[in-house]
Amino acid sequence: MALPVTSSAQPRNTLDAAASSYLRSAMHQPVHWQEWGETAFGLATRLDRPILLDVGAVWCHWCHVMDRESYEDEALARIINEHFVAIKVDRDERPDVDARYQAAVQAISGQGGWPLTAILTPDGRPFFAGTYFPREDRYGRPGFERVLLTLASAWKTRRNEVLESAASVLAAIEHGETFSARNDELSLDIVAKLAGSAVGQFDSRNGGFGSQPKFPHPAAVDLLIDVAARTGNEGAKQAATVTLEKMARGGVYDQLAGGFHRYSVDERWVVPHFEKMLYDNAGLLGNYVHAFQTFVQPEFAAVAQDIMRWMNEWLSDQERGGFYASQDADISLDDDGDYFTWTREEAAEVLSKEELGVAGPWFDIGELGDMQHNPKKNVLHRKFSLEEIAQRANRDPAEVARDLSRAKEKLYAARLKRPAPFVDKTIYTGWNALAICAYFDAARVLDLAEPRTFALRTLDRVLGEGWDGQAGLKHVIGYPEQQGAATPVAAVLDDYAFLIHACVDAWAATGQLGYYERAMEIAEAMVSRFYDSEGGGFFDTEQNGGPKLGALSARRKPMQDSPMPAGNATAAAALLRLEALSGRKDFRQRAEETLATFAGVIEHYGLYGGSYGLALERLLLAPVQVVVIGEGTAARRLAAVANARYAVNKTVIGLRPEQVSAKALPPILAETLPNLPQLAARGAFAQVCRGTSCLPPAGAAEELIEQINAEL
Repeated sequence: MALPVTSSAQPRNTLDAAASSYLRSAMHQPVHWQEWGETAFGLATRLDRPILLDVGAVWCHWCHVMDRESYEDEALARIINEHFVAIKVDRDERPDVDARYQAAVQAISGQGGWPLTAILTPDGRPFFAGTYFPREDRYGRPGFERVLLTLASAWKTRRNEVLESAASVLAAIEHGETFSARNDELSLDIVAKLAGSAVGQFDSRNGGFGSQPKFPHPAAVDLLIDVAARTGNEGAKQAATVTLEKMARGGVYDQLAGGFHRYSVDERWVVPHFEKMLYDNAGLLGNYVHAFQTFVQPEFAAVAQDIMRWMNEWLSDQERGGFYASQDADISLDDDGDYFTWTREEAAEVLSKEELGVAGPWFDIGELGDMQHNPKKNVLHRKFSLEEIAQRANRDPAEVARDLSRAKEKLYAARLKRPAPFVDKTIYTGWNALAICAYFDAARVLDLAEPRTFALRTLDRVLGEGWDGQAGLKHVIGYPEQQGAATPVAAVLDDYAFLIHACVDAWAATGQLGYYERAMEIAEAMVSRFYDSEGGGFFDTEQNGGPKLGALSARRKPMQDSPMPAGNATAAAALLRLEALSGRKDFRQRAEETLATFAGVIEHYGLYGGSYGLALERLLLAPVQVVVIGEGTAARRLAAVANARYAVNKTVIGLRPEQVSAKALPPILAETLPNLPQLAARGAFAQVCRGTSCLPPAGAAEELIEQINAEL
């Protein structure tokens, strides 16, 4: 949804000084909003008023609905301003705040999501929480005015009850967010159980897991791909490949521009919630690349390139580097994905009769569409293959393919003339690191130079603007232009863990030792700032950070994929990758301790434990490193062989001959491959190492295939 246009003459609240797009979208509202911080909490304490907390996001449709219905209403704003101190939080900017109050919503109401609406004591303890509330009683929900007046009265007349309730909710948060069950018996049986749980929830007819609504689960799909390749598990292969096929052919995938919407409201992947998130597309890009390198289906490579086409066009700063956060679903509250959908008449205005004759059945564009708010609106999705369309039309498949290509170009060109949904150009460290890793994967597997170049440009920007050896890492690298001055937001565990992976991937892609050294620096900081040396595992926020306002006092150790890979599993995997290169046994010990901390309970996470399964494989399977030395056609041929088949414990490293001296390599590689400098003179070759032992150099593709298959 586009941000509201405000003039300097319109009254503004304190959010006009905010940097977040979501917060600034509310700066014209009559509610006296405050940003999260000591000033707001101090005001609530001085006034002895409860806090009204709103947590949402700029891409969240129902957040904007509640803004229009309630927070822009003068009468309701007067009630809020009289009885509460109102704080608005951007969940993307402050995931630490959101996570804890989402736990409060779950504890109080059994549900979660956005907008998150909570009533807190002046010191931030929640005693009431929910999500969307209508202005008046409807949808089986109490009206927001009635809720606010009731809670304001309770604060004044039943204070003791409120405080008891707040204490119990905070205790529930603290228990739930740090719950673990240690088990030192770490084995691949846990991986098999996690994969089996995902296969058990697999929808063999429609792809995906469970019933409606359906979300992408990138870590679980990667785990299934890895298990299928390593063990020959046919069920895991089917669950991964059918899911990726059905998603790519559904309306959850933007058939014109590329890229995936956030989730599907139906089990067939047809009707999505139309917002597009960076983290979803980064995770899914990795899935399609890994599926292609393992199962060699051309469709998977095509989808991967199409995701990057959309990200490059819509969600990136191509000049400076950096991936933007999201694209909204709607232009305004009065439409529902109208930018992305088509009536039959709209398509007929753009296409020739022949083009519509094939595009209509290809994209399932009918007189009766898919959207409830406008039954004529069609979500473009694919029901038939090219051959089936050609057979139905009694036409040559090549001609049908030509007309489909033209139709797609014309439809997209026409859509570009429509007002486009707002793009939040905020650059978040962790989300960017996820995208950087996915771009490196795509560059390696698809043998493309452009993704590698942009991944390096983005990583250099993130490191240059976000990392300081003394101050640590920033969560936000950049906000949209022409917005308020930003107060630095400290990075959370995810930011550190994902960025370590990005740095290791950059070193493997370039051979530039500086990226490895930066990964080591960030890992040292991650351990010192987040690791729990007493209980094992990592907290999501720094142990010695700033003031722990409100529920931030509750310590939290994230282990559930949601849908991004969980912080603890990602951190453990990062330390294991570095241990394999550096020989740092303390890194391995902390990774093992972290995985053991959750081993007794992780199988109950099932589909949401994919990143744990991948990290556990890194621990239990010996690391396999394929070093390709040389340049030119011969080296590219060896690299293509090395990159065939996804395996989480395999790293492919490309080095030029001048990069093979001991001073230019991480310690373990320098020790394991002492003869590389002498061998480099022989021309392009590859060397496969498993753990700390290496096979003889391979100069032919067939020889390298045999070696890799034997070691994996």
